[in-house]
Amino acid sequence: MAAEQTGANGPAEKSQLFAGYKINPAFYDEMFDATGAPREHCRELWKVLRAIPHEEITTMQERVERSFLNEGITFSVYGEEGAQDHIIPIDIIPRLIAAAEWESLEKGLHQRIQALNLFLADIYGPERIINDGVIPPDMVRGCPQFRNAMRGVEVAHGIHVSVCGTDLVRSHDGFMVLEDNLRVPSGVSYMLANRAAIKTTLRDVFRRQKVRNIDGYGRLLRQTLAELSPHGDADPTIVLLTPGIYNSAFYEHMFLAREMGVELVTGNDLVASNGFVYMRTTAGLRRVDVIYRRIDDDFLDPLVFRPDSQLGTPGLFDAYRLGNVAIANAPGTGVADDKSMYAYVPEMIRYYLDEEPLLANVETHLCRDPEALEYTLDNLDNLVIKEVGGSGGYGMLIGPHATTEERNAFARKINASPENYISQPVLDLSCAPCLTDDDAAPRHVDLRPFVLCGREIRLVPGAFCRVALTAGSLVVNSSQGGGGKDFWVLSE
Repeated sequence: MAAEQTGANGPAEKSQLFAGYKINPAFYDEMFDATGAPREHCRELWKVLRAIPHEEITTMQERVERSFLNEGITFSVYGEEGAQDHIIPIDIIPRLIAAAEWESLEKGLHQRIQALNLFLADIYGPERIINDGVIPPDMVRGCPQFRNAMRGVEVAHGIHVSVCGTDLVRSHDGFMVLEDNLRVPSGVSYMLANRAAIKTTLRDVFRRQKVRNIDGYGRLLRQTLAELSPHGDADPTIVLLTPGIYNSAFYEHMFLAREMGVELVTGNDLVASNGFVYMRTTAGLRRVDVIYRRIDDDFLDPLVFRPDSQLGTPGLFDAYRLGNVAIANAPGTGVADDKSMYAYVPEMIRYYLDEEPLLANVETHLCRDPEALEYTLDNLDNLVIKEVGGSGGYGMLIGPHATTEERNAFARKINASPENYISQPVLDLSCAPCLTDDDAAPRHVDLRPFVLCGREIRLVPGAFCRVALTAGSLVVNSSQGGGGKDFWVLSE
């Protein structure tokens, strides 16, 4: 799309905001079709935005940014000078999805979390999927996230994963799963904060578009956690366990504890005694039924995992193993979001559910396989290379954007330990309009919906939409310069 947009009734009046918006046919555009016409479900928003003077749009953007500053909506970036707090950038132009498309995603996400929970229950129990030769045993038992201490542990209702943040990307071929975040998935607070800010700013069009509500996430999360209570209490004691104020996601920990109406605690606030876990209060010790943990496995209990951990609670895992406290997500879930294991999720779905996957995976080459290793090394300039245990955009190489020296250095790393790397094609991530200094311009986006799993699977109709704010960049992680935007699921 150049300076003129084409609509159903012919050329439309030039829009100040979208006047310079250029459609790149290589990428699916979330708002416009290949001719530059707004997609049907985006037409109402497009009409409103194009009618607002650029100066007013800029003022609205600045107002939203100030609201994030005033609310303290930050994340920490770690560098040579230590941790520094940053306000997560927010773009004022929401991303929309039609009701039918969302329904299709919902079904695929339900299917996926079912299979992942069955897989985790299996590998820490009878190991059927290993014994039947579907997944190599060394891939499971040799995974750094596999926890021997979880073998034979009876997990409440068989639910290892209660909160899952699945990253989705879209190309011209449709939606695909990029990865599953099962350990301590973050970002839901930004989903809710983005909605609060944009709903206020674009109130009229939000109402006319019949955007589905996500405000009940905190209530649904609490309900999901309460269903894990080992004692069947009607009102169990739930706590959110945080590493503390220096954690990069501490804002989110505070936010979610407040949304659920539960206590925010550190490891020192908890005491394990006689096979139970208690919380220190001004009235004395109070038994804890469910722990929503936001710290990694290694730091949960120094008696079982890292002995030097100052973040966890000694004896906590013993109480968990005895079934006297629930932990969400269960220790050891990281083996299922290892990037090598990701390649086997479609097989897990077929094996446990006897169904075909509803959501496709990205083509993935496991460098532990000699042929895949050779292919990867021969095509470094065309592939994305990732560490199997990496996250946050770290430990990866985007071949086409790397220098020869960077590719050669990465090749040496891969050759030294091929089992630690996978490769994938460079994805044609879809684009969505974002506000720039001049007007709207396309930027690459992905999507992280949050799936809750208790006695039933719940999914709020929304997601954290991440944006690569730098022109041409494919890295959407906030730690790597990305930002976010509101995501509207339409009712019809």
